[in-house]
Amino acid sequence: MEMTSSVHDTALIFEGGGMRGAYTAAIVAFLLNQGIHFDYVAGISSGSSNTVNYISRDAVRARKSFVDFAGHPKLGSWKTWIQGKGMFNAKHIYEEAPMPDGPLPFDYETFMANPARWRLGSFDAEAGETVYWSREDIRDRVDLMRRVWASSAIPLMMPSVTLDGKMYVDGALGYGGGIPLGIAQQEGFTKFFVVLTQERSYVKPRYKGGSFMRAFYRKHPAVADGVMGRNAKYNATREELKDLERDGHAYLIFPEEMKVANNTRDVTALGECYDQALTQAEREYPHWREFLGIS
Repeated sequence: MEMTSSVHDTALIFEGGGMRGAYTAAIVAFLLNQGIHFDYVAGISSGSSNTVNYISRDAVRARKSFVDFAGHPKLGSWKTWIQGKGMFNAKHIYEEAPMPDGPLPFDYETFMANPARWRLGSFDAEAGETVYWSREDIRDRVDLMRRVWASSAIPLMMPSVTLDGKMYVDGALGYGGGIPLGIAQQEGFTKFFVVLTQERSYVKPRYKGGSFMRAFYRKHPAVADGVMGRNAKYNATREELKDLERDGHAYLIFPEEMKVANNTRDVTALGECYDQALTQAEREYPHWREFLGIS
């Protein structure tokens, strides 16, 4: 049966946030279970993982990716960081776990069969520019997952990714500060359904470890610049979204309470975050339908 989309005039946008993606994962699962299929989806960092899970229409994997998998012994630790594999063992997460025989298999066939447009944002460490990948940039499952990794490669916490001779790190360092609103606007959208991973009142503070960051990335100063300037870009994007919300052009989903951090490994805490998001989704669902024009 041919796959189709049900929402065509609104861009679905997923913020990053590391393991705060457990909140987003619940929204992904809820949308899928309700049969709400957006024709355009953009994600950055953990939002990229949620994007590919959404496009592959895998509500079960959405939850496993940010809840159950946190307890996997190969997820990563200080030991893997010392070994140069990162606090999150990216090679296992993106190159081994998604394989058909891995602990978190990814349905690549359904992903490719879905005609919806998608964008994954990353940051070119040499040029200091945001890069977005789409269907035209991938050849197979490995190619896709390396781009999800590149979108999620948090400086210091995860190793960077080299693709076609270029080094990439977390897309949150680019414009938007981790919220891919700009790319959807560039591609003609004026209506947005945005899943955020910080509370409505949150304001991102300036990064305080500038000297260490600049020393660590002395060969790639654009990375340090991106980290140091992220708070201003992030806060500005959130304010723009609130303006769009006031004008009726955006529906913003904020966590009512965010108790987990980007590096949380506690499966119970992540499960509670997921469940709280589901409860919120059930309560807000009538408002979603009204905004999206779903009868």
